[in-house]
Amino acid sequence: MPESPLPGKTLRELRARAHALKPVVWISENGATPPVLREIDRALNSHELIKIHAAVDGRAAREALLDDLCANLGAQPVQVIGKMLVAYRPNPKAAPAQAQRPAAKRSPGAAATKSPAKAARKTAKYPARKRPTTRAWPTPSRKSAKAPSRRTK
Repeated sequence: MPESPLPGKTLRELRARAHALKPVVWISENGATPPVLREIDRALNSHELIKIHAAVDGRAAREALLDDLCANLGAQPVQVIGKMLVAYRPNPKAAPAQAQRPAAKRSPGAAATKSPAKAARKTAKYPARKRPTTRAWPTPSRKSAKAPSRRTK
């Protein structure tokens, strides 16, 4: 498989995204027939990143198949692992991704401050649990004699 013109970071991200994908198209020993090419083109238009299962023997044959598919469809080869081929073609109809605004940073005490009404509802719903100040069972004092051991010599 020749070097991809995709940058290394983008290639890593695409490989990571492809990991969870299931194969969309299966190619038999007959290779890439015109109906298979149409189906791969349709899948690339829908998903941009697809995984293809190729039942072709020989690693070099699978790499050549992926290269041919990508050359015919204007896609980029991403990865070949076993009989799984991964191809990527950006969707020209997709709107450019909007830059996400960073989330507003909260001060450490911001989470603890609540409105008084909300705090009153919470305390009414869940009253504070009272804990006993003394234990319910007696504890032996340190000065008391120890009980005899059950061990015999």
